[in-house]
Amino acid sequence: MTATGANEQERRERLGDAQRKAAALFEAIETGRLIRPGLSETEASEAIKALAEAQFGVRQHWHKRIVRAGANTLSIANENPPERVLAEDDIVFIDLGPVFEAWEADFGRTYVLGDDPAKHRLANDLPEIFEESRAFFNASPQITGAQLYDFVVDRSRARGWDFAGQIAGHLIGEFPHKHLTKSELQWYAAPGSDLPMRRPDPSGRAAHWILEVHIKEPEGRYGGFYEELLDI
Repeated sequence: MTATGANEQERRERLGDAQRKAAALFEAIETGRLIRPGLSETEASEAIKALAEAQFGVRQHWHKRIVRAGANTLSIANENPPERVLAEDDIVFIDLGPVFEAWEADFGRTYVLGDDPAKHRLANDLPEIFEESRAFFNASPQITGAQLYDFVVDRSRARGWDFAGQIAGHLIGEFPHKHLTKSELQWYAAPGSDLPMRRPDPSGRAAHWILEVHIKEPEGRYGGFYEELLDI
């Protein structure tokens, strides 16, 4: 939900500012130990909601707040796995879509609560896969959503992980962010999205994109998630 009268420079600045505020919100979540053993996913989500409103003035989230732990980290956004309580040696991801002064952010990070080296390796690989994929996007002027998706999947597998998502990104801004349908496929980084990503969005302005990396360990016991702006 962007301001319709904003010019392109302002759009970029405001989307970037929304992301910086989202990053600060995640830092506050960590400082406040809102992701800790003994909390249920819903309790953690409600605590995040309260913190976001009290410290950052966030009263709206453009998509549901997602806190997933353990086996639930395998589920994609539109799924609703059974509630879990965060355990001592868990892996947890948070996916938030806070709205800052009518500008959307979309931000996701993964946390490891214990000392499991494989879980820490997965969490540490997520930003590396993200940056490799961003570099590929920056070096490919005519890249399509399908090509970016294929690259993210390839880089995930190269590090020993399976890709857990149906998409690897989507448009950000005024796009209604509906569930993936055939008619909307062109606005996702996904198989079959064959138009160049650098093109006007549905409002006729420059398209801006979120890149998301959702991976899982090969035996399918747990996964991790990482996302933020791709092109700003």
